[in-house]
Amino acid sequence: MKVLVIVEHNNKSIKASTFSTITAASQICDDINALIVGHKLNGAIDELKKSDNIKKILVIDKDGLDSPIAENLSKHILEFLKNKDEYTHILTPSSTFGKNLSPKIATKLDVQQISDIIKVCDANTFERPIYAGNAIAKVKSTEKIKVLTVRSTCFEPCGLTSQAEVENVDLGKIDMSSVSFVAYDESKSDRPELTSAKVIISGGRGMQNGENFKLLEGIADKLGAAMGASRAAVDAGFVPNDWQVGQTGKIVAPDLYVAVGISGAIQHIAGIKDSKVIASINKDEEAPIFKFSDYGLVADLFEILPELEKKL
Repeated sequence: MKVLVIVEHNNKSIKASTFSTITAASQICDDINALIVGHKLNGAIDELKKSDNIKKILVIDKDGLDSPIAENLSKHILEFLKNKDEYTHILTPSSTFGKNLSPKIATKLDVQQISDIIKVCDANTFERPIYAGNAIAKVKSTEKIKVLTVRSTCFEPCGLTSQAEVENVDLGKIDMSSVSFVAYDESKSDRPELTSAKVIISGGRGMQNGENFKLLEGIADKLGAAMGASRAAVDAGFVPNDWQVGQTGKIVAPDLYVAVGISGAIQHIAGIKDSKVIASINKDEEAPIFKFSDYGLVADLFEILPELEKKL
């Protein structure tokens, strides 16, 4: 039994989701390799080789792989996997990266993928949420190779105290796909990234308009928090799409999640339920969000938010 973790990175550093995926891999078996595919990877490799639980890092460093085009990455990964029967499990983070890449690998290997696992029961059995997190399915796989995506918020990041062996892999000439990288339009912010923030404050439809989200900014600055929103607020055009938290947005698990003017639709709860503490402000005492909150305040947010900022 041997596990291969496919690394999510930006060529310079490793995404936090990878370290959580390594933890999930360690619950399957002790024999773990990491495969990193990209270009000019020295900085990322230096960070990755400190990861506990990894025995070897396999590197495919090639011009043309600096952008995470799944069609190109999957070609190289599948070529690498040829005649390598020792790998019984292939893991990626359940992020945009993994959700795009893993199905291409599973299809070519002719196996069924198991998506978004939240628990490893044993080497063949895993738990994953279904129905927007209303139920947990226990799935047992008899596939020779198990292709899994890992919900990183459900696994603690691995330690960084080791020094793994690094091996370069030469696959020879592999043609790139017809898909090419055009541009990456990334929003810039001084605040933490939503998926890795320790504190998040989110607004919902109750904020009434985008201008009122400024009421959250002062609190976010004092708490060092990221800012998020419900789908209703995003769909209404109050804030950008990349703020969306929930089943169809970003899955988060901060130490503190503050929900302001959010009713608590099950799709939003599915994205925040792994938060350590959930605190909610809503003027409707019957709002579903209170059923999932550790702390709830029934109040008008337009009166309470300025008071809260003063107290902080």
